[in-house]
Amino acid sequence: MRLRQIEVFHAVYTTGSMTGAAQALNVSQPSISKVLAHAEQQLGYLLFERVRGKLVPTPEAHRLFSHVATVYQDVDRLRHVAENLRAGNSGHIRLASTPAFGQEVLPKAVASFRASNRNALFEIETLHLEEITIALLESRIDVGIAFDPSPLPGIEADNIASSRFVVLAPADIDFGGKTSLSIRDLAGYPFVGLNSRGPLGRILSAHLEAAGSGLDIVTWSETYHVAKALVACGVGITITDEITALSGDHHDIQVLPLEPELRFDIKVLHLAAAPLSVIANHFVQHLAETLQNFLDN
Repeated sequence: MRLRQIEVFHAVYTTGSMTGAAQALNVSQPSISKVLAHAEQQLGYLLFERVRGKLVPTPEAHRLFSHVATVYQDVDRLRHVAENLRAGNSGHIRLASTPAFGQEVLPKAVASFRASNRNALFEIETLHLEEITIALLESRIDVGIAFDPSPLPGIEADNIASSRFVVLAPADIDFGGKTSLSIRDLAGYPFVGLNSRGPLGRILSAHLEAAGSGLDIVTWSETYHVAKALVACGVGITITDEITALSGDHHDIQVLPLEPELRFDIKVLHLAAAPLSVIANHFVQHLAETLQNFLDN
């Protein structure tokens, strides 16, 4: 089916009549009938039958529409992007971040960026680092945001901020007035362990091993925000990144710096062979400022 045929079929199917389709597409009813008849001729089967004066989709039309609807949405999105690009100060930014940024930092950055770039169009995914890498290499996204990724072939990583690990503990635990905690201070308390597959997990695991932690691990968590929720429910203490710790509601937990300080970088990733667009570069700069303000406050 040609694009015009898809458009007409979609309009007739959704409005239920030739007249409704003509009004939706702002064309004459005879032109709708002509395009639809041509589509049916090419397909070799009817898409609609007249039953008591009404157009009724055939079984083939129902099956076809599920696919046409997806194509139509993509075409509509393409039209919207093309209009945005014509505006001059706008564009399409496809980005993905690891889960920690999706809780608060990224939504704040997008909201404040769009306040001065009203025509900017975002597509946002929350992925793990390995998935971000694949999405970049497949050109599904333009920008990735992640914690301290290792060098990756074909991908450029730009540092936009640095952060640190912190200790999260239930609000009712008394640490004797201490304003920071070492691994030794956590001995004897139930501890929520975190997987060591990602970059931060590996950094933290190496630190705990070097400290000879001997922590009393009562549960393991795959993600840092789940570990934070477990702490809030009184399951135990954990160590997490500062972004997760400060995102969302954290009034029912204690957030204390880890001693000695253990830091990591936050980086923006993009294909080395595909420089970012002007608007994507502007957003990355804005994101860096938003992130720094978030950490400073």
